[in-house]
Amino acid sequence: MTGMAVMALGLLVLTSASVARSTAMEQLGQVLRSNLAEVDLVEGAFQAGENFHYYQNGVYTLIYNKDQALLAGQLPVGFTAAEPFENGVTRVVDCGGSDYIVLDLWFAKGWTDGLWVRGLMEAPQADQTLRSTLTLAAVILPCFILVSGLGGFWIAKRAFRPLERITATAQAITQGADLAARLEPPRGRNEFTRLTAAFNQMFERLERAFESEKQFTADASHELRTPVSIIKGACEYARSFEETPEERAETLEMIYRQSLRMSDLITQLLSITRLDQGTEGAALEELDLSALVRQVAGDYPPDRLSLELEEGIAVQGSAPLLTRLVQNLVDNGFKYGKEGGHVWVETRRTAEETTLSVRDDGIGIPADQQDKIWQRFYQVDPSRSGDRGAGLGLSMVYKIAQAHGGHMTVESVPGLGSRFTLHLPQ
Repeated sequence: MTGMAVMALGLLVLTSASVARSTAMEQLGQVLRSNLAEVDLVEGAFQAGENFHYYQNGVYTLIYNKDQALLAGQLPVGFTAAEPFENGVTRVVDCGGSDYIVLDLWFAKGWTDGLWVRGLMEAPQADQTLRSTLTLAAVILPCFILVSGLGGFWIAKRAFRPLERITATAQAITQGADLAARLEPPRGRNEFTRLTAAFNQMFERLERAFESEKQFTADASHELRTPVSIIKGACEYARSFEETPEERAETLEMIYRQSLRMSDLITQLLSITRLDQGTEGAALEELDLSALVRQVAGDYPPDRLSLELEEGIAVQGSAPLLTRLVQNLVDNGFKYGKEGGHVWVETRRTAEETTLSVRDDGIGIPADQQDKIWQRFYQVDPSRSGDRGAGLGLSMVYKIAQAHGGHMTVESVPGLGSRFTLHLPQ
């Protein structure tokens, strides 16, 4: 604001002389025309009206006859020039160091007679105008800068008040480690509203990542405890006692099985965690769902797996994730099926959705436990879970369905079997 004020002052200084001279010329014209309305010529004699002024607002008015002889009025002391008359022309006359503004008007009386009305005014001096301008600026400019500074400070403080609240809340969240807290968006639609939304999204992602990390750590430590203990016990026994080659081979086989179990458990936990965090997203593409199911079914005994597929069902999906979903459901059907049991896979398409169902003739699920089977490590019959997995298969199925914008349902009758259905919107 100070810079702009100085620039404005400089422009005013550059133009003040010409502005002052133009103002003086306009003032001269107004006074002279006002006096001209009071002039009259009666029987060759000059007569002035009541509102005629020989000197007004710095303007000298003089009356000359048609022969340019002075009839009335008094010349300024400094005006010494013999200036010819020019009707209606305002000009500046140099009188030996002093400039005068001159304007002549002809008052006609009949065809041949009339009067010259001359107006004289001392032209404003440039240095005097400059001094007046600088004096005025010296008074006004500091006040202008002070008011502008205070006003700008008040506006900026008021405008950035939401930012102070955002900063304070963000610091409180950081210091208190409360990632569930959120910033309250300010009123209106502005940059601070978008900033608050960005902060809230960031805190939401941090909270999900933190919770996923805690869940992964808790799940891994809980589920790896058993195989690690078995491996540790087997190693301690082998170090403490002499084993026969058959016992050593059995110990190595047990360690190998437990290591495979640990590897599979870690792989599934990582996959679920990535799905939770969104780092393993569903790169959707158009694919044939029935063809994908038929390809997965090739890895299972055909005498125990039956397919009822509607051909040509195109969906938007991720082939690796949907393959894992089908495998988990089929594996789950065989693991919890009866001895020599059967699994059926069916695909259907309606106007509203596409469905993929996997049905088995296994132990079934009680009605009060059907909502819990999607939880991690939950098993309907833990006593039968010796080699049936860690209880992560259905949890991963649920996450994969969500990643495709769909959902899972289950229908089950204890002792008769279960049907798991994936619903994908068209």
